[in-house]
Amino acid sequence: MGGAHGRSSGAHGQRPMPAYSTFPDRTASVSAFGRDPSNAVRTEMSSLPYARVDSSLRALAGQAEGFGRLAIGGLHGPLYHVTTLQDDGPGSLRDGCRRKEPLWIVFDVSGTIHLSSYLNVSSYKTIDGRGQRIKLTGHGLRLKECEHVIVCNLEFEGGRGHDVDGIQIKPNSKHIWIDRCSLRDFDDGLIDITRASTDITISRCHFSQHDKTMLIGADPSHTDDRCIRVTIHHCFFDGTRQRHPRVRYGKVHLYNNYTRNWGIYAVCASVESQIYSQCNIYEAGHKKVAFKYLTEKAADKEEARTGCIRSEGDLFITGTQVGLMNVASEVFHPSEYYPTWTVEAPSDALKHVLHHCTGWQHVPRPADEAAIAY
Repeated sequence: MGGAHGRSSGAHGQRPMPAYSTFPDRTASVSAFGRDPSNAVRTEMSSLPYARVDSSLRALAGQAEGFGRLAIGGLHGPLYHVTTLQDDGPGSLRDGCRRKEPLWIVFDVSGTIHLSSYLNVSSYKTIDGRGQRIKLTGHGLRLKECEHVIVCNLEFEGGRGHDVDGIQIKPNSKHIWIDRCSLRDFDDGLIDITRASTDITISRCHFSQHDKTMLIGADPSHTDDRCIRVTIHHCFFDGTRQRHPRVRYGKVHLYNNYTRNWGIYAVCASVESQIYSQCNIYEAGHKKVAFKYLTEKAADKEEARTGCIRSEGDLFITGTQVGLMNVASEVFHPSEYYPTWTVEAPSDALKHVLHHCTGWQHVPRPADEAAIAY
């Protein structure tokens, strides 16, 4: 059996979203540990989003900022306890993810789960790694034709094989939130969002030791990808080579991310894409140009086009060359789609926070105030 289960007590209240505002002077009341549980560094985070999502287990639900803000995961389902690190079988992560009913999946064990194939995640699931240290290796998660999935506080490392991504979101998936995950060293991408998947938020993640980091939009033949909408915020792209992200067709809002020491470029806009880059930190190493444009022809158009990037309040340091084209008027504004988000001016303090407080975190599993044990 998959461990003890509880029942949800019903709908959970929604807190108001934090206002779109800046916080140049941070005053601390909330602390967070770095990725290493032995790390004694505590970082001031009172001005960052999600200060309250660890107050209770299901406080995550419906709290993402940006395009994935409606994702509720397994809010209305019972707890499912992962009690084994086996790839499959009773009490395994795979067994919980394949079930059709809503589930809030938690871990009673720590360690590495070696996946022999993609782990398919069905709709209305929360995979909540708080309280343990779980690493997925061999293959990754596949979010295929699903909705309302939250993935929180996991590590992904060492995926091997053709088309093996850390998290693959395709086709036709929506209302997804990937939060506080560490991803590195897969044979293909770390996160791929393609084939008309939309309304997705990627937040507080740490990306490292990788080439093709994040692809949004499959190729010019997939014109259905015009519906893609993704928010990426408070992430740390730590020396990854390219695709932070690379975008075809979709609308992408980037804010308060820290991208450093890329190997080819930081952000790439291709066919018909619109990227709104706001208050990010771009710190070049040997390769200096942050923004790249590629021209491709949509399958239903006669002429090839590139994408558009609008930069607002971004910080370019260590000799970074922006590489902007004069096409900002064609880029969407996030307020057309969601009214509020939490953003601050880029600074050394923000860089320090993103360096230490992204990716898997040594945080306890909160109590589940809605669970009824039986």
